[in-house]
This record gives sequence, C-alpha cells and structure tokens, in this order.
Amino acid sequence: MDAPSFLVQVLIYLAAAVLMVPIARKLGLGSVLGYLIGGILIGPALLNLVGQKTEDVLHFSEFGVVMMLFLIGLELEPSRLWRLRIPILGMGGLQVLITLAVVAGAAYGFGVAIKSAIALGMALALSSTAIVLQTLQEKGLMGSAGGQSSFSVLLFQDIAVIPMLALLPLLGSGDGDLDLGHELHWIAELPGWLHMLVVFGAIGGVIASGQYLIRPLLRMVAKSQVRELFTTSALMIVVGIAVIMETVGLSPALGTFLAGVVLANSEYRHELESDIEPFKGILLGLFFISIGSTIDFPMIMEDPLGIILLVLGLMTIKGLILFGIGKYFKLSLDQNFLFSFGLAQMGEFAFVLFSFAGSVEAIPAALISKMIAVVALSMALTPVVMLIYERLIQPRFGTLESEDRENDHVDELHPVVIVGFGRVGNTIGRFLRAHRIQATVLDNDSDRVELLRKMGFKVYYGDASRLDLLRLAGLDKAQLIIVALDDEDVNLEIVKMVKKHYPHLHILSRAKDYNDSFNLMDEGLLHIYRETLDTSIRMGVDAMRLLGHRAYSTERAALKFRKHEEKAAKELAAYRHDKGAYITAVRERIEDLEMLIAEDRKDLILEDRAWDQKLDRPDD
Repeated sequence: MDAPSFLVQVLIYLAAAVLMVPIARKLGLGSVLGYLIGGILIGPALLNLVGQKTEDVLHFSEFGVVMMLFLIGLELEPSRLWRLRIPILGMGGLQVLITLAVVAGAAYGFGVAIKSAIALGMALALSSTAIVLQTLQEKGLMGSAGGQSSFSVLLFQDIAVIPMLALLPLLGSGDGDLDLGHELHWIAELPGWLHMLVVFGAIGGVIASGQYLIRPLLRMVAKSQVRELFTTSALMIVVGIAVIMETVGLSPALGTFLAGVVLANSEYRHELESDIEPFKGILLGLFFISIGSTIDFPMIMEDPLGIILLVLGLMTIKGLILFGIGKYFKLSLDQNFLFSFGLAQMGEFAFVLFSFAGSVEAIPAALISKMIAVVALSMALTPVVMLIYERLIQPRFGTLESEDRENDHVDELHPVVIVGFGRVGNTIGRFLRAHRIQATVLDNDSDRVELLRKMGFKVYYGDASRLDLLRLAGLDKAQLIIVALDDEDVNLEIVKMVKKHYPHLHILSRAKDYNDSFNLMDEGLLHIYRETLDTSIRMGVDAMRLLGHRAYSTERAALKFRKHEEKAAKELAAYRHDKGAYITAVRERIEDLEMLIAEDRKDLILEDRAWDQKLDRPDD
C-alpha cells in the first residue's frame, strides 16, 4: 500500500484522536490510552492507514514533550526548583544508576556483550516524561508526594541523557555512521574539555537569554498589541532553544525547561502558557498516536510470549527498584505505589539512544528492533498500570497509611475541617481564626502546607478525596466541613463521600459557576457558595456608590439581588438538561429581577418621602 499524502495522514491522525479519546475517557481509561489505541488502530498492525512513515511523524511529535517541559518550567520558580534538589539528585540519581546496573547485569547474564549490556541499561533506565506527566496532570496527582517525586526523577533522567549520549560512542565499534538526524557530529569531534565548555556555555546562554534577551523581546512584542505576534514569539522562543540544545547534543526538553524556570517570575508567564498550551496538547496527542502506530506487532507475533515476558520483567524490575528508593526516602505506602507504578515503563528518549547506539554499533541491530517494540509496549501499558493503581491499589493501601499516622491528630480535634487552603479557603480560615474558631486544614500543595504550619494551623498534606485522610482529620468529631478546592470535580467527589460516611456533618461547599452549583444540589447540598457572586455584587455596590447612589439603597439592592440569585439557581436546576427551556427560564428570571428592583426602588422613594415628611413635621 502506497503511503497516503501528507494532508490525508493529518486527517487520519486527527480522526483517530477525535474518535478514540472521548471513548477512552468515557470508559475511565484516560486520554493517553485513547491516543495509543487510536495509533494501534490506524497503524500497520490493523488498518494500515498511515503507511510506513510513522517514524517521521514520531520525531516531529516529540516536540510536544519539549513544549510540555517548557510549560512545567513556567510553573516552577527557581526557589522551588532548588527545594527539589534532594529528590532530583538523590532519587533520580539512585534510580538511573541502580536500574542501569541491574538491567545491564541481567542482559550480560543472558549472553549480551558487556558493552551492549551497558548501552541497553542506559536506554532502559529512562521513563516516559510525556506519558507520566500527562497522566499525573490529567488525574490531578502532580501536587501529591508521589507526583512530585516522579517529576524529580524524570527531570534527572532528562539531564542524564546528555552524558549517556557522550558515553555511547565509547561502547561502540566506532565503524558506524554517526548521523542522528541532527548536528551532533561536529561537537563529537571536539576535545573533551572543549566539548564540556560548549555544553555548559549553551546552558548558561539559555539561562542568560531568558533573563536579558527574551523578557525585553516579549515586552517589545506586547507593546505592538498584536495577539498572533505574541503567539509567534512564544513558538520562536521554544523552537529556538530546542535548536540550540540539539545543535550542541543536549536534550531540547532540558533546555526549554530551564528557559521556562527562568521565565517563571516573568509578567508574561500566563500569556506564554495560554499561547503554547494548545500546540503542546496537539503535538503530545500526535506523539502518543505515533507510539501506538509504531508498535511492530508482526515481529511481536514471532515470539509473543518472549516479548511479553520481557516487557513485564523489565517493568517489574524498574518498579521494585523505584519502590525501594521511595521507601528509603520515606514516601507513604500509597504514594510509593504511585511513584513506582508510574515510572515503571521505558521512555521516548530510549528511541533516541537506540538510534545512536545503532549508529555507533553499540547494540546489534536485531536486538535494537526487539527492544524498540518492548519500549513502545511498556509505554502503551502505562495508562493501564495507572488505572490498576487508581482502582485497586490506592483505595486498599491508602487506608493502611492511616494506621501509621493515627496518633498525629488525636490531641487536636477541631469543630471545623477546611479542605483546600487556596484563595477561597485561606480567607475563610483566617476569618474563623480571628474569631478564635480553630480549624483543621487539608491541602495537597506542599508549599502551602509548610506556610500554614508556620502560621499555627493544624495541617495535613494529602488527597482529601481519600476517606482515610478525612478520618485522620477528625471528621467523626467535627461539626462541619468546608470544601474549597480549586477543582470542582474533586469538590463534588468529596461532598458525595462525606454525605455517605458522615451524614451528621454540615457541609459548606465552594462552587465555581451555575453548573457546579447544580451538581452539588443534585447531592442534596444546602450550603452552596458561588465563588464570584459576593465579590461581583460588592463591585456592583461600589460602582453604584461612585455614581452617586445612597449607601443604604445600594446595600438593600445588593441584598435583594443576592436572594434572587440564590432562589433562581435552585429553580434553574430543574431546566439545565433542556437548553431551550433553560434559556427561556433565564430570561424570565432576568425580567423578574428587573421588576423586583423597580418595585423596590418605588418603595424606597415612598419611604424617603415619609421620612422627609416626618422630619418636616413640628414636634408635638
């Protein structure tokens, strides 16, 4: 079958994503597995719709990983990155070295030459940055201890690719062609000291340009007030840094990550995020589809049992090593399972290392072909493994953790439990504290937890959607719980769980908008607070005062409006599944409100006249 044209290939990839991702998410499998299944479906193994040039698409789509690391860097201020230095160097360094040694030793024991075994160990020690981070972000686990540890190890692995590429020529015969599809050959010919000087110069240049070149450039572009020019500039920055890194033989993802960290304090951070996010999402989806489409099923079918055992064996070895490292660094049991399950696969940089190893003849070509299939299969299995963790491991072993930590809270049970101490929960907590009402606070942001403890709050770090953590916080003895997380889906999950297991508790929940309020109403919740309602009304009151309206009349109008909004929300909930009826009902409520305010204005005028007449009447 001839390869389809470029536009037809683009259409096929997009159609695979549009069809399979919603189905996968509907089944609770996550978008990553949906992309992978879509890739398998259109690949040579089944429908063979994309021809034999999927590797070209894979190399192009790897740029999605580069963009993802840039966006992650934008979320990390340098001070926070410095605080992660111990898990990055400690956990990441141990994982790479131990996995490399164990895998190399096992390969040597099975008859692989020692140099090839070491090269295999280096490639297979790496995990998939793209799949792991996307899965953690999708499931809201990036802020957890296991998620932060996973990120630290992945960051170290990206850095470790640099010395691995430098060492591979020493493990090869030296007779191969060093063409990797980029300009690495010129730097490989430099003396060692000059090679290192160029590498560190490139890294220093990226950091310095972020501070002294990119910021002034963005400032100049922003003054032009041309939105598409800012988007072009954002892409140019990412592509430019990637080219510089690749030219000197470094990981483009590492370079863009460092640039993101430098720009984390920039006033243009949010603009950069919003401009690059869509491109990152599309390219990452294309990357996952490409992984699925490149799995060589015919070769796998020649020895299916051997390949499957190799995949499961390698993932088990990596998982056990990771679990031991997590235990050494005192991760809780369920977080350690998340850490070890999430990073057990091999990663996309293994493809780069295998390509280089083949060029320098460090690993036999037949073995590389088999290992590429093993890596791709392990990546495809990762969403399934994470699903097993989420459905079977976490609920079971998460409850065991409370046995180890039960004594931490016995002497400080409070009548109020606050879940989430962000922009909403923080204000509530400080208000209650000012009135000498103590509250136990649950939050999954480690930096906030540290700050809260310094302020004297009783704080628990962890996932408040876990029943054991709520029990640990003393919900059995509490009088009410305030649910104020940023994620409305998690808020709803917590409300359902609390109503089921603690029916005696009063529940006060933050709501993002009308739809969020409707979902909470469906659970029978009475105390629902739309986060923008009070602030918006207060701004309206201040606007009326500045326009000359009396303070009493504006406060009275605000009270009427609030009561009308609360009543309207309950009434509109009945129409939310019928768009036409809902729109009609909203129009009726708007007319009702205008009539209510008009009548109230008349009443105010009559009251003012009566008051004036009373003032004018002489004393009896």
